[in-house]
Amino acid sequence: MKAENRIGYQTVEYKNKPLIAAYACAVGPREGQGPLGDQFDLVAQSPEFGQESYEKAEAALLREACHICLSKAGKGEKSIQAMLGGDLLNQIMASSLAARELKIPFLGLYGACSTMAESLLVGGMLCDGGYASPLLCTAGSHYATAERQYRYPLEYACQRTPAAQWTVTGAGAVMLSLDENSEKKPRVRLVRGCMGRVVDMGIADANNMGAAMAPAAAATLCAYFDDTKDDPRSFDRIITGDLGMVGSELLLEWSEKLGHPLPEEKMMDCGLTIFHPSQDSHAGGSGCGCAASVLCAHILPKIERGEWKKVLFMATGALLSPTTSQQGETIPGIAHAVVIEGVQE
Repeated sequence: MKAENRIGYQTVEYKNKPLIAAYACAVGPREGQGPLGDQFDLVAQSPEFGQESYEKAEAALLREACHICLSKAGKGEKSIQAMLGGDLLNQIMASSLAARELKIPFLGLYGACSTMAESLLVGGMLCDGGYASPLLCTAGSHYATAERQYRYPLEYACQRTPAAQWTVTGAGAVMLSLDENSEKKPRVRLVRGCMGRVVDMGIADANNMGAAMAPAAAATLCAYFDDTKDDPRSFDRIITGDLGMVGSELLLEWSEKLGHPLPEEKMMDCGLTIFHPSQDSHAGGSGCGCAASVLCAHILPKIERGEWKKVLFMATGALLSPTTSQQGETIPGIAHAVVIEGVQE
């Protein structure tokens, strides 16, 4: 039996076009000092966020983003039928701890830094199919927890390489709903989604995430354009999650090789947007919280205000683990995408 909501091989179309009813983000102090500082819903005064450990702080930031999102929508926790999300910690513990406190039915996802787009992609299917509405799509990360898990604890004071990226301390939450009769009429919706495939071009340097993710990003974008025949120039922005300086340049090269040259003037990378060059983040920002917080603080408001009519939002992830890195494995990449557009009056 043919799947009715598929376009081509990797792309899905949301027939009911789930509405983005509310969104919110919470970030750390470094992110608050960046170019988007006044656009975040909450900026923590310290990376610890009043918790006993960085891991607990990461969970608290995600929980707070969800609370703010619920408050904006005028919804209680019991009215939410599902929560989807993940983070970079082993066994996605930050998200699990946040879900424990929220007491919302929880589906844990892991796509590394692509998790925000993955949660929207899958959440859109659940909502569009009538299986859960409203629901929360979430993702978060923390600089200190990621450094401890994937590289070296902060106390080690290891020197970072030029290609290294700075994991964003932050979290985002987006509420999807099929209800158009809310007090504040939603002005943004999901239209399509594209499921990425795992791509590995042999990059083994755990300090060069951009190079590992760029081929997967190019593969997903090209799959979307092959499936839909959309013109890349029809989008106000084609937004990548956290390719950073290195990955963004490689994406243009890979896409051209695959037969889909991208318009540079339409491109935007969350990792190059969240920090100012003077903050010395090297190649840019990264982490699940990078795409999540920029989406909720900067991208969705622009669509809601009508400044952008349609964007292709694609978060990218490097699927490495400390174990496989120590075993000499290369780093697989993944990228998932959703098309978000403004609701016409």
